[in-house]
Formats: sequence, C-alpha cells, structure tokens
Amino acid sequence: MKQFKQLALALAAMLSLSAQADINVGVTLSATGPAASLGIPEKNTVALMPTTIAGQKVNYIVLDDASDTTTAVANTRKFITENKVDIVIGSTVTPNSLAMIDAVAESGTPMISMAASARIVEPMDAKKRWVFKTPQNDIMMALAIVTHMVDNGIKTAGFIGFADAYGEGWWGEFNKIAATKHLNIVASERYNRTDTSVTGQVLKLVAAKPDAILIAGSGTPAALPQKALKERGYTGKIYQTHGVANNDFLRVGGKDVEGTLLPSGPVLVASQLPADHPVRKSAMDYIARYEAANGKGSVSTFGGHAWDAGQLLAAAAPEALKKGGQPGTPAFRAALRDALESVKNVAGAHGVFNMSAQDHLGLDQRARVMVQIEKGAWKLIK
Repeated sequence: MKQFKQLALALAAMLSLSAQADINVGVTLSATGPAASLGIPEKNTVALMPTTIAGQKVNYIVLDDASDTTTAVANTRKFITENKVDIVIGSTVTPNSLAMIDAVAESGTPMISMAASARIVEPMDAKKRWVFKTPQNDIMMALAIVTHMVDNGIKTAGFIGFADAYGEGWWGEFNKIAATKHLNIVASERYNRTDTSVTGQVLKLVAAKPDAILIAGSGTPAALPQKALKERGYTGKIYQTHGVANNDFLRVGGKDVEGTLLPSGPVLVASQLPADHPVRKSAMDYIARYEAANGKGSVSTFGGHAWDAGQLLAAAAPEALKKGGQPGTPAFRAALRDALESVKNVAGAHGVFNMSAQDHLGLDQRARVMVQIEKGAWKLIK
C-alpha cells in the first residue's frame, strides 16, 4: 500500500511538471468595437499558430478587449495573475497596447504588440525592454507617403487623424518628414474613432485647398473622412495609412476610396511581388494557410501582424527553453524576452525581423510597398 501511495505521488508530480511545461500565451485583441475589422483577422490567425514548439505544448488564451483600453489592461492582468502566461500578444490598437505596458513590465512578462505606433517600443527604457511589436513603424510608412507625394509634384498637404495616440503618432512623423522634404502642410484636423460625422473638419480641409490629404486612421472608421471629402467635391489625391489595409475598408468605402494611395506590408499584394522579393515566399505561405481556413480573398494585413507575432514566438521559445527555465516561471519569461531581442532573419508575412536591444521591431525597408486602390482591389505601385 505504501509503495502504491509513493507511486501515485510520483505520478502526480510528473503530471504537475508536465502541466507546468506548457507554454501559455495570453492574446488580447479587438474582435468587437471600432477596431473589429482589424481584430477579427488577428483572432482567426491565432487558430493557425503553432500548438507545439520545440516539443512543448502551446496554449493560447484569447480574450476580446472590445477596442477598449480599460478592458485590454484588465485582460492583461488576468493573463498574468490567473493564467500565469509566459507571454502576452496584443493588443490590436495603439492606445490599448500603450496602456498594457505597465502590467507586463511590472510582472516581467514579454509582450508582442500588433499595433503600429513606434511609441509602443520607443524610446527604449526599463519598461519597454519587455515589449516588442510586429507592425511597421509610423516613420517608415510616413516616409513612403511623403516621398511619393513629393515625387508626384504635390506641394501642399492636409492632414486628418484619430484624436488618440495613433493619430498623434502619425501627425508627429508626417509633420517632421514633410518639413525635411519641403512639403507644406496647410491644415491639420482630428476626429474620434466613434464619430459619425466629420463635416466641420472636412470643410476646413477643403477650404485650405491642399494638393493632397493624408487620413491617419485605421480600420473602417478611416473611411468616414474620405467619404465626406468626396461629398464635398474634393478632387486632390487622398492617402491613407497602412491601418486601412483590409477588405472591410474597401467594402465600407466603396467607390469613394477608389484611387486611394497608401503604404502597406508586402503581404497585401504578395502575388504581385517580384519572384525574388525576400518576403514573397513567407507572405504567400501565410495567405495560403489563412485562406484555406477562412476562404479565398479573406486575408488581411492585420492577420499578418498576428502571424508574425507567432513566428517570433516560434523562433524565440526554443532558445529560451535551452536556458533551462521551465515555462510558467520568471526565469523562462526573462529568457524568452532575451531570445526575442536576439531574433535574426525571421521571415514573416510583412518582412524580415532582426531584433536588437535598441530595436524591438526589427523591420527594414523590405517591409513596405506602395499600393493604390484600383477597381476595388489593391494594386502594387512598381
């Protein structure tokens, strides 16, 4: 009987150790609310992420933050205190991601954001050393827009963006680069993601008569100013950010977004890339996987940001495991952070990632292209 009890205890200990060996990933994303058109493809992509890495089972705990900052923080704290996650992926939008930083830094839990603003990882400090991200920085995309404007004879520009961290981040980069390129910004306006009218702002923009207007929004709410500009007879060029690169924007914008110019990750037009483009193969692989699960033509760039977060985890986790720390422990979380910071030449849906202590994005100019909306579809500008 005594031997039986000892055997039972040993078996229980082994089962407990096995459970602790699972890598637990907390994912908070905006599957509902104003950013739902971004968050839904991210949620769909989580289902495609690896369930085993280096022989370790990977569990994904997915929560919807409803595009709300407070909920995103609550989800993050739940992951850390209740689910004992090894890493947090999220959130979909910049304000949520910025708000989550304190929670992950306090607990020593690495985080990979799927939001765009450079302020999520810059400037590097004691808190942001725990944070990484997959979308291209605003400055990279703003440079592409301003360069395209200047190269096409545009002398004056207007700006309208979200009245939050995303819009302000874009305004800062766009304004800075425009000055260096001698592009004159003649009007600057803001609006909220949940607004149903931007008539006042659009009237001011039209009155300034800019050659082109940049709309710094994301998802379907970015279509609102463009539709209003068309209603008011604006005939200049309209640029959007990479925050609109999904089919829901095309659906909501309809004919009013025809001709729109924007920078994007290569995944948006992967099939149009040259055969030797360094991202074509990895982007096409993601598209094939996503469309096999969700239908032809269903892929979006935002799902690609989630996919790239999974690729980074798949590259870093084996290195962290070699350090000897068991998943579920502070040692493993610290080792995983260090491994993410050391990632080199990881090809994703959007680019090739090379992280460093000062660069927690790790993308270069291979991660952007310029596209135009033509006949309701995305066309690569060569």
